[in-house]
Amino acid sequence: MKKTVKDIDLAGKKVIERCDFNVPMKEGVITDVTRIEASLPTIEYILSQGASLILMSHLGRPKGKANPEFSMKPVADKLSEYLGKEVKFVPSDTVVDDAVRAAAAELKPGEVMLLENVRFRPEETENGAEFAKELADLAEIFVQDAFGTAHRAHSSTAGIADYIPAVSGFLIEKELKFLGEAVTDPKRPFVGIMGGAKVADKIAVIESLLEKVDTLIIGGGMAFTFLKAKGFEIGKSILDENGIDLAGDLMKKADEKGVAFMLPVDVVVADAFDNDAKSAIVAADAIPEDMMGMDIGPETSKLYGEAIKGAATVVWNGPMGVFEMPNFAAGTRAVAEALAECEGITVIGGGDSAAAVNQFGLDDKMSHISTGGGASLEFLEGKVLPGVAVIEDK
Repeated sequence: MKKTVKDIDLAGKKVIERCDFNVPMKEGVITDVTRIEASLPTIEYILSQGASLILMSHLGRPKGKANPEFSMKPVADKLSEYLGKEVKFVPSDTVVDDAVRAAAAELKPGEVMLLENVRFRPEETENGAEFAKELADLAEIFVQDAFGTAHRAHSSTAGIADYIPAVSGFLIEKELKFLGEAVTDPKRPFVGIMGGAKVADKIAVIESLLEKVDTLIIGGGMAFTFLKAKGFEIGKSILDENGIDLAGDLMKKADEKGVAFMLPVDVVVADAFDNDAKSAIVAADAIPEDMMGMDIGPETSKLYGEAIKGAATVVWNGPMGVFEMPNFAAGTRAVAEALAECEGITVIGGGDSAAAVNQFGLDDKMSHISTGGGASLEFLEGKVLPGVAVIEDK
């Protein structure tokens, strides 16, 4: 178990917190506040305990150079609205300078400031010790609450903990609870759902899940590589050529372990990668040569739904089809709806799956939606996340 903000005395302390404020922006305006809202419980708790708080995050990819397009100022303004108090912001091309140090030193209990984009410094992504120490010198305690970047060993996510004690915020605590229990002690039956395009991207996760799940459901573009490995005609469907043998090996491994390995029995095909393309529903072993798979079919949706609804634990990562196109979103929607009806623990592994659940308005029906796509995948693989490893144990 990792220490959280509730395990230490914060009164009168200066705290620096790593958040994930990597929010989508358009012409300087934040278009999705989900990540900001997710950070509020930890921020409000720290301030309520009589600490002064310095927040930090990255935004976009400024590539180690100061770039006004990626400034954190709009985030500071939005946070001020939510908190009902000023979030001080001291612009700095170097993130930490004398003006920033002075502002941090003057912060009183209950006050909060936000640093400039940590990726304005090239040392950030290199986990440079000098930059990590500059950040650490601003405070006495480090709170890690950015799960979305916890799989990266950066100055603001890991290096800083070499100099001051590290504890987790509530977001990371929740991630570790739901993802951790799914990996180490799942309630059964345990169903894993894997979608997305390439088998190669998810091999390690699939291999890891095969050691744990009772049923593994495959959808999305990667399903066609598995169907090809079974000797089926897949037409113009996406194919991971290098993954065909691997797909065969994974199916064999599932069989040896007694894991139910579910592949589509019917698919929605189209004559072009276009929402308005001519489409049809065909059996998974009868895809026409001139058509491409775009979604799982209704019979598959029904079978997958039954397996999901009877589960005690479900982990889902990756859509069932091209859900961004309304005409090919039915399979992904059906899986999301089955998860919403499931009475077990439902964990959505960030990325496109989280986007789909939000798009269908089912986010409040899930036990947990991970804030980090890449981080949740690596966690499910069983990898140690650098940004989590630095948090002190209870």
